[in-house]
Amino acid sequence: MKFRDPASPMWLQALKMLEQADQLHRRFFQLGKPASRGPVWEPPIDILETDRYLLIQIALPGVDLSDITVVIENNIIHVVGERQIAMGADTVIRRLEIPYGRFEKQISLPNGHYQISENSLANGCLRLVLNKL
Repeated sequence: MKFRDPASPMWLQALKMLEQADQLHRRFFQLGKPASRGPVWEPPIDILETDRYLLIQIALPGVDLSDITVVIENNIIHVVGERQIAMGADTVIRRLEIPYGRFEKQISLPNGHYQISENSLANGCLRLVLNKL
């Protein structure tokens, strides 16, 4: 009796199952590449209001301003973007606590009309100032 006979149907089936498991592992465990295009995480926010404006701060550590889209539609602000993971081929992940991938935050605004007067990124926070019209 031979062990690991490449012509053995049982051995071929085992190899095929290992290959399928490896493909599934690669498909489902790719960092920053969700299976769907829906949001992966939602950033926390602070909202402050004065008589003249709303100030919204959104925590987005490691996200570049060019990777963020902000739109006001029907008294809702939509903030959409993606946080990429920066790692080389020889990088070993020891811990990941900050979320990566596509994010989306929808913020309902109080009744009224608003115009974005400031859109800046500093210290890991997106700062939106909305003037009341």
